[in-house]
Amino acid sequence: MAVKPYLKQYARRKLTKRLIRAVPWVGGIIALATVGRAIRDKGLLKGSLNTALDAIPYVGGVKNLAEAARGRDFLPDLRKT
Repeated sequence: MAVKPYLKQYARRKLTKRLIRAVPWVGGIIALATVGRAIRDKGLLKGSLNTALDAIPYVGGVKNLAEAARGRDFLPDLRKT
């Protein structure tokens, strides 16, 4: 009896479920890691709003994809004089 293929399929399914549940946490961690830089570049209000949008699961991903397709940020950086 071939038990090994069934074990591989079971393990793959369990790992996929675990990774899917971890996706929102990973985005939040990345947003928190970049909050200082965003506030420095965009200002307190825009930087905080940008980080908050990035931390929301799936909303941050859609925002980043739209910005990449558009070629610029929705919340632009402050002008450096």
